[in-house]
Amino acid sequence: MVPGLRYLGRVCGRARGGFPGGFSAACEPWLLCQGGRRASTSSFDVVIVGGGIVGLASARALILRHPALSIGVLEKEKDLAVHQTGHNSGVIHSGIYYKPESLKAKLCVQGSALIYEYCTQKGISYKQCGKLIVAVEQEEIPRLQALYERGLQNGVQGLRLIQQEDIKKKEPYCRGLMAIDCPYTGIVNYRQVALSFAQDFQEAGGSVLTNFEVEDIEMAKESPSRSEDGMKYPIIIRNTKGEEVRCQYVVTCAGLYSDRISELSGCNPNPRIVPFRGDYLILKPEKRYLVKGNIYPVPDSRFPFLGVHFTPRMDGSIWLGPNAVLAFKREGYRPFDFSARDIMDTIIKSGLIKLVFQNFSYGVNEMYKACFLSATVKHLQKFIPEITVSDILRGPAGVRAQALDRDGNLIEDFVFDGGVGDIGNRILHVRNAPSPAATSSLAISGMIVDEVQQRFKL
Repeated sequence: MVPGLRYLGRVCGRARGGFPGGFSAACEPWLLCQGGRRASTSSFDVVIVGGGIVGLASARALILRHPALSIGVLEKEKDLAVHQTGHNSGVIHSGIYYKPESLKAKLCVQGSALIYEYCTQKGISYKQCGKLIVAVEQEEIPRLQALYERGLQNGVQGLRLIQQEDIKKKEPYCRGLMAIDCPYTGIVNYRQVALSFAQDFQEAGGSVLTNFEVEDIEMAKESPSRSEDGMKYPIIIRNTKGEEVRCQYVVTCAGLYSDRISELSGCNPNPRIVPFRGDYLILKPEKRYLVKGNIYPVPDSRFPFLGVHFTPRMDGSIWLGPNAVLAFKREGYRPFDFSARDIMDTIIKSGLIKLVFQNFSYGVNEMYKACFLSATVKHLQKFIPEITVSDILRGPAGVRAQALDRDGNLIEDFVFDGGVGDIGNRILHVRNAPSPAATSSLAISGMIVDEVQQRFKL
């Protein structure tokens, strides 16, 4: 096992049934590049469930390290990287926020360097525009100084504490008493990065199958003919259309559905995923001059999220936000998107009720800001007083897959899960890959491949 990882020692269920056989053309091979090998077979040595940035980075890392293996990626959508990867802020984080010696801290610092290097090699555009974490009240300064010390412990490059005059030099329209200057923070289009990972994977011989929504994972019953496939590829993964692929080993990187995919395989569903929607506002084009780089508030440890911030985008737009409100659907990007199953799972099976009571005032404030633009603008004006309600438009939203334990505590670090038994010995679940997973994706993928090698004896 990889040192420092959090593991869930759970027992997975045994096989529940046989397989009708057959892999139809309704599940399409996803071709990004001419070099990709077509998915002409339904059998793989390793299958990775989930075509987001973590799943694709892991597939790429695994095939580059083990080119002789047949590896497939299964994605339920018709395109790759369309959910958390395609709906995030695009920030390349530096690693300042996270507890020293935690995996989040180590992987973020390592991962940001790898992302910059990868984008340079591949010609993917990025901007190392920096970030200011700004204290606007006297009471925030001790927290800011403590955060600065944490960043130094984490090995974040180039950090410095700056005063009002230097804040103005970096951000002429930003007010603040003191700030941390994080010059290593940047921005990139993470979906473009993820699709480049997919291209690398296919060029190395990997297969990507889209429109494959996993409905069941089970061990094959021994066929009467004792077929070679039945012995070599004992795991059956079936989708909602009844189509199947077979494999020796499975790695799941299912994001918003990580708990349900774990449960499908007979493993423990805890920690549960609770979806939080983050709504962004957009600064009107004629007001973009107000913001040059990322501007963040000083985080308050009493509350679970970072707070509303200013984020430049690769297309030149400026996003303001996000807030953090409960989503009533796991892929609910609009306020009134609703799924009865998702909301019942959230209320009954997770520790959400305890989380609400622990953070009641914070939650009410976030809901209020989601409903009334003036409330969000009032917060933004603490940093840039010139911003008015007429300067902003409602923008896109993302949904964060937040792992929650039964006591209502947010699971802040990476969680990996497997088990024992027929399936448990052949499966690795990436149960929690929280922000900054996109920044850390290349570092995470190396760790996942290390664990796959040790667990499956590759």
